[in-house]
Amino acid sequence: MDQTRLIRTVPRKATRCLLVLGAGLLAMHASGQSLNLNQVVEQSTRQYPFLKAKQAEISSAQQRAQASRVELLPIVTVQDQYNYGTSNSLNGGFFPNDGIGASVSGGVRAQNVFQGGFGSFTSATIDWRAISFGRIKANIAVADADRQRSEVDYENELFQQQVRTIDAYLLLLINQKLVQIQQSNLDRAETFKRVVDSGVRSGMRAGVDSSLATAESVRARLLLLQSQQQEQVQRLRLSELTGLVQPNLRVDSMRFYAVLPTATLAGDSISPKNPVLRLFQSQINLATARSVATNRAKLPTISLMGTGWLRGSGFANQGELFLNNPINGLGYQTSNYLVGIVARWNLTNLLQVRHSYKSDLFQVDRFRQLYNEQELRINRQYQEAETQYQVALAQARQAPVQLQAARQAYNQAKSRYQNGLTDLPTLLQSVLMLNRAEVDGYVAVSNVWRYLLLKAAADGDLSLFMNQVNN
Repeated sequence: MDQTRLIRTVPRKATRCLLVLGAGLLAMHASGQSLNLNQVVEQSTRQYPFLKAKQAEISSAQQRAQASRVELLPIVTVQDQYNYGTSNSLNGGFFPNDGIGASVSGGVRAQNVFQGGFGSFTSATIDWRAISFGRIKANIAVADADRQRSEVDYENELFQQQVRTIDAYLLLLINQKLVQIQQSNLDRAETFKRVVDSGVRSGMRAGVDSSLATAESVRARLLLLQSQQQEQVQRLRLSELTGLVQPNLRVDSMRFYAVLPTATLAGDSISPKNPVLRLFQSQINLATARSVATNRAKLPTISLMGTGWLRGSGFANQGELFLNNPINGLGYQTSNYLVGIVARWNLTNLLQVRHSYKSDLFQVDRFRQLYNEQELRINRQYQEAETQYQVALAQARQAPVQLQAARQAYNQAKSRYQNGLTDLPTLLQSVLMLNRAEVDGYVAVSNVWRYLLLKAAADGDLSLFMNQVNN
């Protein structure tokens, strides 16, 4: 029976299982594809939950800013009621300080009558604070400053997220290189152990050499296990920053170990566009806006007010007579209107506003000093990053010399040991030196890129780093 016939005899259910299995293998293959730096950063900024929380905070602040502008509109209140009660108050209407009151009952009688009756009342009122001496505009300015602070806070968090992601990417790359180095070191140790064991069995080498070779092989295996552990931990940390923990995340080394950056890092001060400084400046602006709004709260407001109402009552007053007709209270019998200009000024509030305003001024000074402290810190980080970058660049340029010398020393020690001109401890010392030189070479190159990233982060401009990567 040929292969074609075998395939045709597979049941449909099994075929579906094979298709599902194939799709799963394809998905596993896709998840194992290497991502470059731009792809990882894009995933990080698009999927990380904390950034989404900051975006929601911006939307909330935008809605608060829109809500603050509603205060510019007149306050329109409409109400309709049906009630049951007595009618023993006075005619007339007035504008109290915090609303509109209208008399809805009858006149004065010789005696109070506490027999209840139905009534109806419908009114519409308008209260427009036409002149607030800047109070409303100050409140709007506070809402706008809060919105701007939220936006700058998001931009800063986005910038810091990009820096954290890039640094985690570089750390994963160096851990991957260290795994490769320790794997090569283990292969070298096991190959050497086989040669030594063969010499010991033939009687050409002392038995102690086999023990030393075994110890070196075990040490190399332990270093490999340790490096694999660190690589996996760093892979999980990087995948967390992308918004989805992926134990099998693979990244592309790109050109990080092929060339060194050639950035010209000129300048002794940080950019005023640094996201951190812009965030602290936005906090100063918000505190200043709040102090202005607090100070404006001591000023009066002048409102244009008007109301109209309809009244129905189950009571009728005819001289000394008191008539009770409940049905009349369910309909309207009279109507009125009232318009006027009202000035309100809370004099008692002046003392409270005075102290609140001074408190807000201290908050402004607090945020200003925090800004100065942050500026000092970032300037220090900027200068440190410049120094560390230059030193790392010099170390990376010397690393190949160190590696070449270590390889030469290892080859010479290996040759001398094979010819019986030196002992095994001397050879093992050269093995350690070679392994350290291999590690130091990759670490030095990685440090150059990491300190360049630190420089760009302190300057507040990641293009300094990304341009070097993408060129």
